[in-house]
Amino acid sequence: MEPNQPTNSQRRKSLRQTSTKPEQLIWSVLQNRKLAGLKFRRQHSIGPWIADFACMEKMVVIEIDGGYHDKTQDKDTERQRYLEAEGFKVLRFQNEEVLTNLEGVSIAIRRLLGLPDEDNPSP
Repeated sequence: MEPNQPTNSQRRKSLRQTSTKPEQLIWSVLQNRKLAGLKFRRQHSIGPWIADFACMEKMVVIEIDGGYHDKTQDKDTERQRYLEAEGFKVLRFQNEEVLTNLEGVSIAIRRLLGLPDEDNPSP
C-alpha cells in the first residue's frame, strides 16, 4: 500500500458514512435480517474488493451503480469476475432503478435468493 492510502477498513467506514440515497434505500430492505432473516453486510471486503452489499450465507453480492460507474466499468468488470470466480452471484442495479422501483429491485433480489416475492405471500 502506498503512503497515505486508506486501509480497506478506513475505506469501508468512509463508504458507509457517505452512502448514496439508492444505497440507503437498499440497506433499508436488507438491514437487521429484514429479508428472510438473512444477514447482509454493507461495504464488505471480499479479497481485494469492497462489495456494496454481501450475504455470505447465500454467496450473493449486490452492487449499486451510479453515474460514475461509466468511468469505472473496467474495474467493475474485473471485480465482478473475481467475485464470480470466488463463487458469488452478483446482482447489479442502476441508481435510477433503485430510486424509481425499489419494490421491483427487492423482488429481483428475493428471486436471486430463491425466495418468494414477498415475506408473507397470499395463500
